[in-house]
Amino acid sequence: MSRKNTLGGLITDALKKNWTLRREELGADARLSGKGMTFTTEAYTVEGVGHLCIMNMKAMLGLMKMETVVLSTLDRDMPLFNLDWVGVFGKQTQIAELYDTQLAPFPQEDQEKLAEIKKRYADLQDYSSGKAHWYDAVLYPCSCSKTGKKVSDRLSSMAEEYVAAFTGLLAAAPACDRAEKEAKVRAYAERLVAEGGPAVDQVTRLFGRETASRLILQHMYGLPPKA
Repeated sequence: MSRKNTLGGLITDALKKNWTLRREELGADARLSGKGMTFTTEAYTVEGVGHLCIMNMKAMLGLMKMETVVLSTLDRDMPLFNLDWVGVFGKQTQIAELYDTQLAPFPQEDQEKLAEIKKRYADLQDYSSGKAHWYDAVLYPCSCSKTGKKVSDRLSSMAEEYVAAFTGLLAAAPACDRAEKEAKVRAYAERLVAEGGPAVDQVTRLFGRETASRLILQHMYGLPPKA
């Protein structure tokens, strides 16, 4: 069963209701290939919100596909929002994650709204990478990771609900000092580059540390190079 929507389509449609998106030029980084894997990346400035990255990966002649969306909320005091979809040999995984990069605490009532979505998909199989990661400590418990076969419609609905809820909360969230918020996001992103994670490690092995650092810091999280 095919997916109803791409994550990139979901998030851009939702954001365009309230904000202007301006696509950024990524040059050669927009499409990178190595060892049978191809990564295509789009990045956008979301005026009044921050930075949006949409990355797609294909491998094994298209038998494995992955889509990642990162909304780096540099201008609003909201969590870092990350969506992943992976499809391989008929099994699909959908992940919706919120990371604490805030200046003020994420309101409990907002967390509860997202937790209600998670409860609606409690019957689906949980996805786990099988080991602990450093960033688990800043992952909000209202995040949700599900997997399975023949559950494409449910996983798509889950993504739609998280996108609608998050962008709704985002519209009401307070603006924040960009420099202060950027420092919080940079601390997370630089630690991700330094200490790694499954996707970061793979990109580093394929394209080298310099390219991986640029992809993650600049294109994925919207952080300018240090002077």
